[in-house]
Amino acid sequence: MTFLFLSVSAHPDVTKLPGSAVLQDLLDGAQGWALALALIGVFVGAAIWAVATHSHNPHYAGKGKGAALVSAASAMAIGAGPGLVNFFSGLGSHVR
Repeated sequence: MTFLFLSVSAHPDVTKLPGSAVLQDLLDGAQGWALALALIGVFVGAAIWAVATHSHNPHYAGKGKGAALVSAASAMAIGAGPGLVNFFSGLGSHVR
């Protein structure tokens, strides 16, 4: 039995579709909002952590510390997102 293997290729280029500039603006705006919210989370978490520590409330101090650290990690993931997608896309393009 003979199988016909076709060779296909893809060259991602967002400028090839109409509305690409709008999509890029939406992505940039969403990333900006997400980073702003992560920064607010760091501020609020650190404030809760500080107030709870000074008022000798270890439960809320732990919650504030957790909120600050999760928000900081979220900011790192948001910032690294485009680079990670490009890295894995490039890695995937070498698979045969």
